[in-house]
Amino acid sequence: MTKAAALETEEKGPVESRKSTPTKGIRIILADSQAIYRVGMRKVFALEDDMSVVAQAESLEALREVLQHTPADVVVVEAGLIPAMASTLPELVRLAPETKWIVQVLEIDEATTVELYRRGVRGVIPRAISPDLLLKCVRKIAAGETWIDNRSVSWVIEAYRTHGIASTAHAKTQPKLSPKELTIIGGIARGMRNREIADQIGTTEQVIKNYLRKVYDKLGVSDRLELALYCIQHELVPKGDPESPAGTSKRKA
Repeated sequence: MTKAAALETEEKGPVESRKSTPTKGIRIILADSQAIYRVGMRKVFALEDDMSVVAQAESLEALREVLQHTPADVVVVEAGLIPAMASTLPELVRLAPETKWIVQVLEIDEATTVELYRRGVRGVIPRAISPDLLLKCVRKIAAGETWIDNRSVSWVIEAYRTHGIASTAHAKTQPKLSPKELTIIGGIARGMRNREIADQIGTTEQVIKNYLRKVYDKLGVSDRLELALYCIQHELVPKGDPESPAGTSKRKA
């Protein structure tokens, strides 16, 4: 069967899976009420050697069925497919606890973003995301990272400070951090970009990236969100004074 024919075959029903066919790399479930979006995403993933769409669903009921019968690494789901998100999403996560979730929204807003990350979603992306960013997002999340921009990091951190949202980080015993490492993670906790942190302390963006890799390893976290929540939870960045990391004094960079 040609690739084009395979694509047409997979779009014929509300639930499609390929359990009898060997899959490659990252196994993906597409859940969207609009066939045109499923077709578009399926074509994007079909061009990648390390990705395979193993099932599709056009309704919440179909998604429940797919999750119970088709092992997958990542689910890409339309937010509108899941009514009553607060109660329904945890139920879906329990059906496939090892699967990581990406939710597509029409518009990224603070309340929805915070709620989704609170419920265990690993990425919140717009419906209009570019193919390149979609692929990058799926790869990062499949590798265990969280896909989140600086603005969303700030929203989640503020919600954590205000409402005590539990951290997703499973960190090691708190290690000793250098003053420069504390300054860098303080910038991360304030939602700053690497370039902004580099300008603040008078170094390069690549140096900041190198420091962050070391900090991730020290603290046992995998991305910026887990790092920021870890720092707040362990009071490396005091809740009442986000401008100054604990253990450092306020001074010019």
